[in-house]
Amino acid sequence: MPPSLIAILILALLFVLLVGGMPLGFAMGLSGFIGTLLLIDLSAALALLGQTAYETGLAYNLSVIPMFVLMGYIASEAGLSESLYRACHAWLGHRRGGLALATIGACGAFAAICGSSLATAATMAQIALPEMRKYKYADKLATGAVAAGGTIGILIPPSVVMVIYGLLTETSISALFLAGFVPGILTVLGFMAAIAISTRIDPTLGPPAERTPMPERFKVLGSVWGTAVLFLVVIGGLYVGLFSPTEAASVGACGAFVLGLINRKTPAQLLRTSLIDTVKTTAMIFTVLIGAILFNNLLILASVPTLVSDWISGLPLGPTAVLLVIIAMYFVLGCLLDSLAMILLTIPIVFPIVKALGYDPVWFGIIIVMVVELGLITPPIGMNVFVIKGMAQDVPLETIFRGVTPFIVAQVILILVLIAFPQIALWLPESVSR
Repeated sequence: MPPSLIAILILALLFVLLVGGMPLGFAMGLSGFIGTLLLIDLSAALALLGQTAYETGLAYNLSVIPMFVLMGYIASEAGLSESLYRACHAWLGHRRGGLALATIGACGAFAAICGSSLATAATMAQIALPEMRKYKYADKLATGAVAAGGTIGILIPPSVVMVIYGLLTETSISALFLAGFVPGILTVLGFMAAIAISTRIDPTLGPPAERTPMPERFKVLGSVWGTAVLFLVVIGGLYVGLFSPTEAASVGACGAFVLGLINRKTPAQLLRTSLIDTVKTTAMIFTVLIGAILFNNLLILASVPTLVSDWISGLPLGPTAVLLVIIAMYFVLGCLLDSLAMILLTIPIVFPIVKALGYDPVWFGIIIVMVVELGLITPPIGMNVFVIKGMAQDVPLETIFRGVTPFIVAQVILILVLIAFPQIALWLPESVSR
């Protein structure tokens, strides 16, 4: 049987397994194992399975993932997210749609110490949704703002998705983190603009809250000093070369723990839930990672990357048009796959094409992260939407998807701007490297 036909059959098997409810990592791993078995033999497939699982679990570079995840969970348990939301609430809450604006601002600030979109969305949903309901916010604006705000978690550094992209493409993780700053800030401003326009069209979506007195605003602002210090220590130490990415993540987790103690949390409060959640999240990520590597090995054995590369390169299109074709592919995949799966499955195929076209790998990494952000809030998968649905069970799923529509439009516009002006992402890393 031709290798290309085997690859098509295995892709169909993967789809059937996913529709049948098998977890993503196991589905990719099983499909990859069966495909390798058909292409080579049983002993080679078993050897590749064992080697992949063993080497992935022992890879030192990947230890950065659980440490950044732990940092985010401890920061949440330490109450840092609540301080950030209260500060944004004090400064923005009195405006039309102000609590939704505060939610986006707090999500952006919390993203600076949490590299997970799902964790950012879940954490902010617990704080922001009750407050917005108290002031009679429309469900679609309240849930949409939290779901969209959560996506910022993978764009503003530190970001688990950026780490994985950097490891897959051998791109500097520090450069990727630097490149994510300005697009991350623009995403926050873009989402705020979407809220401002929506509430201007229909003021009933987000009534203003009470105005906080100026002395109280500065008092609340002083409560976020810990978050600012933690961010500066972790990211600053990484950029000046004081820490490696793994060391920076470890320092961040320890720093979040110390801030929790300062906020009068007990060690048991900080660690009990944080460690369990970190183990669960890390196990999920590594299962998906091992499964994706096995599946990618099958695709390489079947020469799929070469076939796809030759097909795209043979299109009568210029570099920009080819890039838009790749991004359109990600838009479609974002409706069907988890963000981590998209990165792991597609980057080994599309990255050589992008590099051959002369595009900067750091800039392309930011583009991909922004496109992956869209996948977190687009139907039918939209992982962030389902997280919010789980926390606001009385809100219909279609209402949440309607609520994220203005943010999807804003994100598409930002992606097009970044394609037109690459220096938006590249200016900061190039300035630091000089």
